[in-house]
Amino acid sequence: MDYPNGQEPGAPIRSGIPEHGRIPKYYAAKVRLETLLGELGEGEALPTERELALRFEVSRETLRQALRELHLEGRLRRLGRGTVVAGPKLEQPLSLASYTEGVRKQGRRPGRHLVGLDRFPAPEKLAGELGLQVGDEVWHMERVLLADDERVGLESTYVAVARVPRLDAEFEPDSSFYAYLHERLGIGFGDADERLETVLATPREALLIGTPGALPMLLIHRLSRDTRGLPLERVRSLYRGDRFSFTTHLGG
Repeated sequence: MDYPNGQEPGAPIRSGIPEHGRIPKYYAAKVRLETLLGELGEGEALPTERELALRFEVSRETLRQALRELHLEGRLRRLGRGTVVAGPKLEQPLSLASYTEGVRKQGRRPGRHLVGLDRFPAPEKLAGELGLQVGDEVWHMERVLLADDERVGLESTYVAVARVPRLDAEFEPDSSFYAYLHERLGIGFGDADERLETVLATPREALLIGTPGALPMLLIHRLSRDTRGLPLERVRSLYRGDRFSFTTHLGG
């Protein structure tokens, strides 16, 4: 089909405006704001709410609703007391590549901040997922994910202590766990099962990532196996919905 008004493939048809032309005032303001963001460019400051409300001839509350949606979509971000145009979302491949590899490919600097590393007896469900006996010890490592020092996610990794007995002594928490397994222990990844869903962060998660509680998050559950087909790790990764998109390649 033809794309009206020269819009890009993948954009909402007719910019989301119904054929009858009746749209909420906040959405009309949002469409005009999107045009303004394209003119300003990444990192440029947005005019004040008062200036924008006068320019678009809408109330401050109507304008705020439009701005809220653009914040949730990752088009805007806070900087000090102002608002600036955000850069493009990070694209993370749905593959066995590590978070570190995915971020580096986009010219960003990956990092992690350790929240906690502890060991405990595996309960029944986790033991089953990791191919362990109930009560066998597992590590739980929780880390905040960073991109150029910006907090963008939260990751929990569960792995059997028997597979990585010196994790607390040998592993640098701000580095790649996959690289540690491969280079230090000679453990390779074979395959994995993943489940992706949309959730809201808990109050604790929002505090650790530094986001509002109402911000949508992308949650990935991963169960990885080594090259022998044995369960290796169970991971719960929470990514900011305003900073991430996910890509994959589908074969025939």
